[in-house]
Amino acid sequence: MTWALLLSLLYLIGCLGIAWRWRRRHPQSNAPSPLLISYASQSGQAERLAREAASYLQVHGQPARLLSLDQVDAQVLDDSRQALLVLSTYGDGEAPDNAARFARQLLGRNVALSHLDVGVLGLGDRHYPHFCRFAQQVEQWLRHNGAQPLFTPLWADQLDPATLQQWSQQLAKLAGDKQVPPTDAPLRPVHLAERQLLNPGSPGAPAYRIELQADALPSWQAGDVLELRPQVPTAQVAAGLQQLGLAPDTLVEGLALAEQLAHRQLPTDAGAWQALRGLDADALLAHLPPLPLRTYSLASLPASGRLELLVRLVTLADGQPGLGSGWLCQHAPLGAAMQVRLRANPAFHHPPTATPLILIGAGTGLAGLLAHLRTRQPGAADTWLLFGERSPEHDRWYSDALQQALQDGRLQHLDCAFTRAEPAQYVQDLLSLHSERLRAWLARGAALYVCGRLEGMGQGVEQRLIDLLGASTVDDLRTSGRYRRDLY
Repeated sequence: MTWALLLSLLYLIGCLGIAWRWRRRHPQSNAPSPLLISYASQSGQAERLAREAASYLQVHGQPARLLSLDQVDAQVLDDSRQALLVLSTYGDGEAPDNAARFARQLLGRNVALSHLDVGVLGLGDRHYPHFCRFAQQVEQWLRHNGAQPLFTPLWADQLDPATLQQWSQQLAKLAGDKQVPPTDAPLRPVHLAERQLLNPGSPGAPAYRIELQADALPSWQAGDVLELRPQVPTAQVAAGLQQLGLAPDTLVEGLALAEQLAHRQLPTDAGAWQALRGLDADALLAHLPPLPLRTYSLASLPASGRLELLVRLVTLADGQPGLGSGWLCQHAPLGAAMQVRLRANPAFHHPPTATPLILIGAGTGLAGLLAHLRTRQPGAADTWLLFGERSPEHDRWYSDALQQALQDGRLQHLDCAFTRAEPAQYVQDLLSLHSERLRAWLARGAALYVCGRLEGMGQGVEQRLIDLLGASTVDDLRTSGRYRRDLY
């Protein structure tokens, strides 16, 4: 009898211990548990949407825990019951830099996630072959490990308004709010103040310094970007209206139809135009989606009072200029009204003032680097700029300003590479040429900032850094925030 009582007591103590440990891990509370909101973001779009979601839910009484995807590990997922993931895809279907560690350490592993309800918003561009591939990989991995969907995954093509509206509706449902939150910040008016050709005579495509001005602008900092809505040239709109037999001055919601169509995606062939015949002005506008915004690195700082961009004129396969670059570089007259908004890009913000800084870029990528150079103070920390373009005779962009920066102490080293020189050099070749300086600067804690095109320059710089420093060192620099990229 005594032994039976003792065994019963031991069993009871064991059960109480298990229950106590479970309650420590899953505390009882009347307050809702924090909802995990995580983002994988390269240019700031996914991070902005995630931050806005967290703020909205918290205002409506739903605690939220906001983390970059690299801050999410198996323990974070185990502690969460609901999650929202906003995931960009970068480059050739890759994870953004602040999700690379998650991709290496968790994707492909078996992690028990049957307790987790998750909603995924993927951001991508269907012009690229691997649309939303990283976001889709994460979503498939979550399902494979037992996570349940809060809603059908959303895949946004160039932040298309219809998909973002669905995202907002899901946020409202989670918050118990009958009013759907706005999907985007409003655009503000600016006008084209100046346009200067930077490379007359260059074998490369024309590149322009563009300055926009407004009565009042919000503040920004080096690394932030400008979103601009391009316009269809007036002649193209007029030709389309003529095909449809509609009057350009027809008013729709107080604006002329021609003005409205200048901001819409117009058909590109006669058959598509023919399919629109017979629609009235309202139905036509409902059928044609708005033009997606174009994103540009900012070269200027708020103290200048202007938004300064570097834009290369793109020529399409049919010989026509690209829509965004054609509008800014060719079609828009000086003084033309434009619609823009500033967007924070925290992944490319300036390092601490005392940090030595290595700036690497080519072509119009110089814009983002100029903003960082203009942030530097003489004597605070060393700065080294490596820049690549085509012709040494015609492509020494901003030469006077860069020489002045060398003289006043904001810039310690300026090295240029030209692909049409003898011998031909690319900007990554400068890293090999000055490899001892590179290692010495990194040993002093320097940060590496790269801006420009991903294809060619960005990939070439990354591979050369791996060749010179080793993949693990480059990964450590990325993880610590000392290797940052703004590539397009």
